[in-house]
Amino acid sequence: MVLTAFKPTRDIQSETPRFLPASVTLDHFTKAVEADGFWLFWRNSLLVTAGCVLLALIVALAAAFAVARLRWKGRRGFILMVFIAQVAPWEALLIPMYVISRDTGMLDRLSTLTLIYFMITLPFTIVTLRGFLTAIPVELEEAAQVDGCTRAVAFRRITLPLLAPGLLATSLFGFITAWNEFAFANMLIIKNQDDRTLPVWLSSFSNVFGTDWGATMAASTLFALPVLVLFLVLQGRVASGMTSGAVKG
Repeated sequence: MVLTAFKPTRDIQSETPRFLPASVTLDHFTKAVEADGFWLFWRNSLLVTAGCVLLALIVALAAAFAVARLRWKGRRGFILMVFIAQVAPWEALLIPMYVISRDTGMLDRLSTLTLIYFMITLPFTIVTLRGFLTAIPVELEEAAQVDGCTRAVAFRRITLPLLAPGLLATSLFGFITAWNEFAFANMLIIKNQDDRTLPVWLSSFSNVFGTDWGATMAASTLFALPVLVLFLVLQGRVASGMTSGAVKG
């Protein structure tokens, strides 16, 4: 994909294909960026993805804390339901979500996509954060409470910083899921084409440019770039020691 994006059109359509381009051109990237709606749909995807990740982290953090730290009736049943929701194929919800969105007047809205992506990523986020919370010794919070902190302050000052790798890992998963999602965006955004996201716009890219595969590959490269950059930036933090420096010297 990346190599084709930099190849001149004559090399892409050559009868004798070459893996490495004989020469490099940026014309395909110029066509992709200057295409109608590129920056608009980029903004739409970014808004939906950021809203989904933020909502999932807030709700999942509270749910994971309740499951990992508190003991209450029905906790096991709640955990089981979360696991079932995680393994259930979300494609099975396409038709029900369309019917609900149509009957409630929620079609053609970015907020609807945000809520659906939030629903898709929430079970995984809860399960992952629960695992990270369970691995953090509860004695750290108890020691902070003995020193005078309330339970909320102890969680914010002691546990939350240690939970940063888990938050980053789940954020990365939620970002990739929402950024790449196509089916719901294609089905729920029908009339208001200005609310389309990048995956939907990219699916019609070949119709706009005909057989210009270079521009199509350039647009695909630009679409994949944010996820790649985010992963490269966060991978070191995710793999870092979760409880480094947690014990008093």
